[in-house]
Amino acid sequence: MKQGLTRKMELIWSIFCVFFKIGPSTFGGGYAMIATIEQEIVRKKGWMSEEEMGDMVSVSGSAPGGVAVNSAAFIGYRLGGVPGAVAAVTAITLPTFLIVFLLSYLSVVFKDNAKVEAALKGIHAAVVALIIVAAGKMWKSAILDAATLILAAVSLILLLFTGIHSFYLILGGPVAGILVVLYKRKRGMDVVTEKVRTEEKQELQFPEYYI
Repeated sequence: MKQGLTRKMELIWSIFCVFFKIGPSTFGGGYAMIATIEQEIVRKKGWMSEEEMGDMVSVSGSAPGGVAVNSAAFIGYRLGGVPGAVAAVTAITLPTFLIVFLLSYLSVVFKDNAKVEAALKGIHAAVVALIIVAAGKMWKSAILDAATLILAAVSLILLLFTGIHSFYLILGGPVAGILVVLYKRKRGMDVVTEKVRTEEKQELQFPEYYI
């Protein structure tokens, strides 16, 4: 019992440390953080698979609030329950809050500094790259067949060329997915809901705290 509690506390501390590192090291917030979260959670720690990460990002993006904080809450809860969620959300928001508080205090000094403005422009460009990387990783796990490709293309066109709010696309996504699955089953077609993982990948994806 005591040993189990110790392991639980060690896991909670690990979650806190990982997200505490992610918060101040990633500029742009939101989807810009997804690539860093994926690197830490999937690649380094092995706590989740790429498919689970993709599902988590989809759910986090459709829920109210910031996607980075939502992602931290979902990952923390999946790994350590309510204490894990609290640790993850606290860790990812605390450094950012302190940094923003300090920068806002010093904004009067830095706002007209040419070097600072140039640095911020460089950061903006890097943020675009981070978002593209995150989108690419989601593409690999979310685009499974022609149907999902068409849904993604239609959603992109609607976002770019119409005034439709993303909220309606988020609501319509599950409905469209259900209709596509029902249609395929009625026609006797194969229904693909996730990519087939190889045996080698599955071994690498077991959360280390299960061992």
